[in-house]
Amino acid sequence: MLQFGFPGLVLAVVMFVYILSSAVKIMREYERGVVFRLGRLIPVKGPGLILIWPVIDKFVRVDLRTVTMDVPSQDIITRDNISVKVNAVVYFRVIGPIKAVTEVVDFHYATSQISQTTLRSVLGQSQLDDLLAKRDELNAQLQKIIDEQTEPWGVKVTTVEVKNVDLPVEMQRAIAKQAEAERERRAKIIHAEGEFQASQKLADAAAIIGSQPMALQLRYLQTLTEVAAEKNSTILFPLPIDLVEPFLKKMKKE
Repeated sequence: MLQFGFPGLVLAVVMFVYILSSAVKIMREYERGVVFRLGRLIPVKGPGLILIWPVIDKFVRVDLRTVTMDVPSQDIITRDNISVKVNAVVYFRVIGPIKAVTEVVDFHYATSQISQTTLRSVLGQSQLDDLLAKRDELNAQLQKIIDEQTEPWGVKVTTVEVKNVDLPVEMQRAIAKQAEAERERRAKIIHAEGEFQASQKLADAAAIIGSQPMALQLRYLQTLTEVAAEKNSTILFPLPIDLVEPFLKKMKKE
């Protein structure tokens, strides 16, 4: 009897441990449990300690944390017929555990596929300049469209970010030449504006000197002072007759 009773006891203990481990579930704060009892859905369980009926209940654990999903590079032809490769990243989380389990087979895979098709569709309707310069607007448009399509699954798409835009080599060269030409154009405009402002100032100075003869003499004396400060060379500077004319008139009167 002991030979047959001991294996039976071991088997009973094993079965009890198996049933206990299958019946007791511990749900973390960010997890919820979707339970089907004989195929019928019952209210969501968790968080904390929950009990289910082994064999009778089917238990599905759902994570409510935000998921970061990379969208693989997609070959896209823009509206102006330029072929580019674009990848993105999508942030989403489950807000309806029951819908995420009952409305779609695999919400991770479904969200990934809808993100790829939406990326190709939206960016294919944009021009290359918009794709490079208006990234924020395109991100907002992608997030809105993807979120509308995943909402029936209980999935909330919070953010979509276009990461890299890979251009063909010839297009990179063309953009570099365009940027260089733009920089040269701006440099020429700035130089021309500087010349124009300088000429205006010179014209104003000439008008003041022309209306005030003494201003010309003061400018002449200032120039002499500046030249005298240089001691490395000898400079011959003509003396304007206007400076000595008062002395000449005085000598003639005498």
